[in-house]
Amino acid sequence: MKRLWEWLKTAYVDLVDPIATLLIRYRVHPNVITTLGTCCSVAGGVIYGFGHIRTGGWFLAATALFDVLDGTVARRTGRSSVFGAFYDSTLDRVADAAVLGGLAVFYATSPRHAHVGLLVIALAGVIGGFLVSYTRARAEALGVNAKVGFMQRPERVVLLSAPQALFGLALNGWVLGSIVVLLTISSWVTAIQRVIAVYRATASASLGVDAHPTTLPPAVVSIPSLDLTGPPRLGRPATVTAAAGTPRPILDVK
Repeated sequence: MKRLWEWLKTAYVDLVDPIATLLIRYRVHPNVITTLGTCCSVAGGVIYGFGHIRTGGWFLAATALFDVLDGTVARRTGRSSVFGAFYDSTLDRVADAAVLGGLAVFYATSPRHAHVGLLVIALAGVIGGFLVSYTRARAEALGVNAKVGFMQRPERVVLLSAPQALFGLALNGWVLGSIVVLLTISSWVTAIQRVIAVYRATASASLGVDAHPTTLPPAVVSIPSLDLTGPPRLGRPATVTAAAGTPRPILDVK
């Protein structure tokens, strides 16, 4: 199955390569391609929201090439940048939320397929999609590689488009509902996998840290001079010096 998936990705890249060459010839900036791809995803979410599930699936499947084109054009033209990666990742979150949000609107407004349970699951899928990306980004900011889990960006794009294009509302919409449930559960599982991966990495790194506190240097207590000519006073002066870790007598004054 993994080998088939790798073959499909390679074939898809070979398919979009001539389009990337054309965009490079006309000097289209990679950030423009990223923006167009996000706009198409938002449009696909709107199509889903209006209940045109099969049409939306084909539209998203056709425009998913923008996810590959922006990176390909950036690498081949030497325009890869830190901001470009940040911009692409940010708009990917908008695209995922727009598509699942469109499905949530569909389950909230469809006269025939309205379903509160699937509405809630779709909204949970939006949160899960954000967590998948956030956990990886936050881990990488800490210097930990958290690229684990089976529901990453390419898999989410496929599940949000291909089954809908092929089956639409087959079996009274339960095929679509099953895809939404699968996408939501797998997103949350992936987020949890990444949390566990970061925990294990940071826990193993912290084993080499000395948990014992540093020994304090000897402290010196400054005692003001005592007037021995007057009447006796309560209290006795404390010891002038104390070794680190040894209880120090307290100057008892009243």
